[in-house]
Amino acid sequence: MNHIPNPDVVFPNEYGTTCFLKNVITAPNIIVGDYTYYDDPVDPTGFEHNNVLFNWPEFGDRLIIGKFCAIASGVQFIMGSANHRMNSISTYPFHVFGGIWEENTPPHLSQLPFKGDTVIGNDVWIGRESVILPGVHVGDGAIIAANSVVSKDIEPYTLVGGNPAKPIRKRFDEELVSMLLTLRWWDFPPEKLADFLPFLCDSDLSKVKTIIENLINQSSVEPNSTKLL
Repeated sequence: MNHIPNPDVVFPNEYGTTCFLKNVITAPNIIVGDYTYYDDPVDPTGFEHNNVLFNWPEFGDRLIIGKFCAIASGVQFIMGSANHRMNSISTYPFHVFGGIWEENTPPHLSQLPFKGDTVIGNDVWIGRESVILPGVHVGDGAIIAANSVVSKDIEPYTLVGGNPAKPIRKRFDEELVSMLLTLRWWDFPPEKLADFLPFLCDSDLSKVKTIIENLINQSSVEPNSTKLL
């Protein structure tokens, strides 16, 4: 059998700037899927420390990143504890400075707005220096342009950009998007995925639609089938 890239290695190629993130994450509230990589010419393995900011697991939110995501250099994920109290006269975090200020204010983390988990889908490309704010959900197949600030949810297979990031266009028509979300190629067994790669990289979308439709119809009849056609 030909070599299939191993999702359990840190550096998957000879360049040394790209690492499979799941193998360097230690925080219990950061979950990353197979083959998702971070590319950084300086410190790719330092992602958790350098790129996930204000991460205090005891606050209760999680960063969940799916499979086959491409995260460019300088991308930052801001976790929920970076927020300030906004439902009172002052937003100043008096409690963290101790003394009488600490005695006269509620515990700091309990005062912060809770945005929930930040969830990045599968096959998402995040451009250089982009910032993802707490609680955002990014759909499968989305593309985030470089230097974007993402403050709202992004639908699957949508290209967004800007500050704040706004939809630019859908990558595909609704029929193909629906097919891809049904197919979930990122969950294929390694051998089946290897066979399917030519179609994932084919720009003839009409042909690809036909292939995917055949696969979906086939799987409804033979759930365990690994054939392509």
